[in-house]
Amino acid sequence: MASLIIAVKAPAAAILPSILAVAHINNTSAATDSITIKYVNSDELGPSTASVQYLGSDDASPVEDVETLLALQLRYNGGDAHSNLQQWISKAQELRRSDFRLLQKPLSELDTHLTLRTYITGYGLTFFDLLIYATLRGNRFAAAGVSVRTNVQRWFTYVESSCPWIRQARDELNAQINRFKSNDEQSPSLATVAARASRGPIVTRFPPEPSGYLHIGHAKAALLNAMLAHDQGGTLVCRFDDTNPSKESQEFQDSILDDLAAMDIHPDRMTYSSDYFPQMFAACTSLIKAGKAYADSTPHPVMKDQRKHGIASSHRNNDPNFSLSKFQAMQSGHPSGQAWCIRARISVDDPNKALRDPVIYRCNPTPHHRTGSQCNVYPTYDFCAPFVDAVEGITLALRTTEYNDRNAQYQWLQTALGLQPVPVWEFARLSFVNTVLSKRKLAQIVASGVEGTEKGALREFIRAQGPSRNVVVMDWKGLWAVNRKHIDSVAPRHTTVRRRDVVTAFVEGIAGAEVRDKPEHGKNQELGTKKVVYSDRILLDQDDAQSFVDGEEITLMNWGNAIVKQITRDERTGLVGGLAFQLHLAGDVKITRKKITWLSTAQNLVPVKLHEFGHLITKDKLDKEDDILDYLNRESENIEDAWADCNVAELRRGDIVQFERYGYYRLDEPATGTDAATFFKIPSGKE
Repeated sequence: MASLIIAVKAPAAAILPSILAVAHINNTSAATDSITIKYVNSDELGPSTASVQYLGSDDASPVEDVETLLALQLRYNGGDAHSNLQQWISKAQELRRSDFRLLQKPLSELDTHLTLRTYITGYGLTFFDLLIYATLRGNRFAAAGVSVRTNVQRWFTYVESSCPWIRQARDELNAQINRFKSNDEQSPSLATVAARASRGPIVTRFPPEPSGYLHIGHAKAALLNAMLAHDQGGTLVCRFDDTNPSKESQEFQDSILDDLAAMDIHPDRMTYSSDYFPQMFAACTSLIKAGKAYADSTPHPVMKDQRKHGIASSHRNNDPNFSLSKFQAMQSGHPSGQAWCIRARISVDDPNKALRDPVIYRCNPTPHHRTGSQCNVYPTYDFCAPFVDAVEGITLALRTTEYNDRNAQYQWLQTALGLQPVPVWEFARLSFVNTVLSKRKLAQIVASGVEGTEKGALREFIRAQGPSRNVVVMDWKGLWAVNRKHIDSVAPRHTTVRRRDVVTAFVEGIAGAEVRDKPEHGKNQELGTKKVVYSDRILLDQDDAQSFVDGEEITLMNWGNAIVKQITRDERTGLVGGLAFQLHLAGDVKITRKKITWLSTAQNLVPVKLHEFGHLITKDKLDKEDDILDYLNRESENIEDAWADCNVAELRRGDIVQFERYGYYRLDEPATGTDAATFFKIPSGKE
């Protein structure tokens, strides 16, 4: 039996023609024998550099050239095996190019050739159709040019829809590609992804919309773009996607810049989509004149339903001059123009619904926070992103996997506008359990009245995740564990005692008070020293006092061992009201079970408020239909009043410390006058 051996890691344009040829043979009634397909890694083809090998049933030697497959297909289906053979092989080779400019001529020639033809040659489907179809389908640069050429698109759609086995063969190829993917391909390194960029130094962009505050999902996108650019000596562009004046403000823009700086992200260029409003208006005008876009006043609910069911708008075939007049009315802000939008004329019923004539321009008379009332029409993100990416010379565009269906739209617009195509890499958005990363839902939380990590740790965590396409809902513990590693060695150690039911203990044999200098950190002498005050009156937590029994030996941290001599309890509440200790400094601190923090009263104790936050969302993963307000933990914050040692008075806002036995905290507001210092707890990943 004959067989076809396919190297799955080869470019699709090189292997898909042969796969479809065999699929055609196997699905043709005239075929007397079927051909099997075997998928292998490239190195399994031996020394040959071919992507495909054909082993005929009557010849054990491999045949690697596409001409043999052409002849084989034509023999099964009739016709001259050499008719126009070299012409269409050459045409396929031209259509495999990845240079956008060099593709224009062969695509235009193909469009002219198909003006009055249903098939490439003759009156039925041949391998010539499959060869050209598979080449276009396998080359994303060429595929983007299909839908802007009427005859090619008609022929392409007909071939695809009339032969269900084509889709089956494509699906099988994709399944085999996924099966053979290496770990590096599933979770590629930054360098691997950077290699996907177009020629020249790598240029990436982070395009936040100034309509809200950044969250950790934005942090991943920003850090990946920064790392990809700066690891390779390239350029990072921060572009504010300010195309919706109803939602955007200078406040959000300033906040985003502050957050980027806090993450040590320093863009090499700062730009705004609004810088390109005139150019984008002109580009949209050119699309309308070319019949590739049209004005539409279909009400939004009706338009949504029509796109869902593949129904054309009644305005789709209007004269371009009519659409231009409406576009001008939109730009003037006149009420007659506010009911209209501009839609790209791509497809009515493409299986990819993102290609069903998407809206690319809307009318909005709201003044813009940068350009004022200069514009009354604004491009949608789906028009703006491909246009500005190409104009700014972006060589690699990172987009989350949510945009997979819209990548074809991105490519179509660049082709239709005659722009240099920009390679796209999809990465999975960062998702955590019990977390919402939707700006809209976050705004709901803020409106309802309901209520970090170290930057080096965040960078390490994001770098470890990399630009993987694998979608994983993560537990926060992984990030906090990385963060703990970063802050543990540089966080000074301090002491705090909860004020609620605090216990005063008497230490026998101590006269007066003594102050000693002790290291801020036992393993990092560079952090310096702190003052530890010793006296006969000390404060302890009620929980610790409750655990003591008479005669027990415990360790007072940073002092030594002591014997519990007396415990005084309130008979009504059972709370410990007082304690007496006898120091036993000769005791072995290694054998005591309880290591207790304490504070001498002979110092200027600092009042502090310790804030600890639980999960704000009670459900691991919210579904789209969930009302976020139903899953809010309205008691996610816990606040405790406490005393801290005198050294805490010298801390500054943003300092991170470890309160021994109680965890890591960040100082949010220092103590002032009678107001307590405010500390926020940093999770350690152990909770």
